[in-house]
Amino acid sequence: MIKKLVFFLAIAFTACQSTPTTQNIVTEEQVENSKGKILFILSNAHYYGASDINTANHFSEIVLPYDVLVKAGYTVDFVSPEGGAVPLGYLTTSNDVVKQYIYDGEFMDLLEHTQKPSEVNASDYQAVFYGGGGSAMFGVPENEAIQKIAMAVYEQPQGIVSAVCHGTAGIVHLKTPDGKYLVEGKKVNGFPDKFENMKGRYYQEFPFSIEQIIQERGGDFTFSEEGWDGFFVVDGKLITGQDPTGAAMVATKVVEALAASKLKS
Repeated sequence: MIKKLVFFLAIAFTACQSTPTTQNIVTEEQVENSKGKILFILSNAHYYGASDINTANHFSEIVLPYDVLVKAGYTVDFVSPEGGAVPLGYLTTSNDVVKQYIYDGEFMDLLEHTQKPSEVNASDYQAVFYGGGGSAMFGVPENEAIQKIAMAVYEQPQGIVSAVCHGTAGIVHLKTPDGKYLVEGKKVNGFPDKFENMKGRYYQEFPFSIEQIIQERGGDFTFSEEGWDGFFVVDGKLITGQDPTGAAMVATKVVEALAASKLKS
């Protein structure tokens, strides 16, 4: 299983490079029966656009939120535009949580067999989570089937859309039933231009600047000037984080938001 997955270690061309430590406030004792399902959205892109520069989904931005959510009692599924195996990068064994999942055959098997959008029933899920990494810029944002899934989840009374780092690219084309962009009038976070190498070859392949397109579409792009400090933003049912250090906290806020909405219902 693991051998069939595509890995590469350090990518010098991308900005989301460091792996944070994590302190999950959700304990394993909370796990009894599944509280519901959450859908992770990943990319199949192996390269930055039409270039020969390798890219991947950020492994820490998958496993850290995944760990929070499963320990909180949620079931997590994975979808990608093409289904099947997704490229993984930025792996490290210096973080105990990340290391645990690198050697977890059952978990890695899930990433080898992601669902296609056509196999997903949006009504089964309470939230979607867009993982980051350079791959997130390609294939996912423009995929109309994934857009429909995400908005179908969001339009549920308790539905949440969440993202971290370059995963925020996945939400920029989302529209509400009245034709407005989801980000319009909302505080939104993601990987800011300040920390991109905007003259780099990889960046020239990007279809857009996350920061700029959100602003163009009426969103209030809010970010930490310091960076790598766990920054995230919650605006109603939209929860977004800046970089790998915010990945676990985005998931924690998803758990808290779902719990609060259940108390109100």
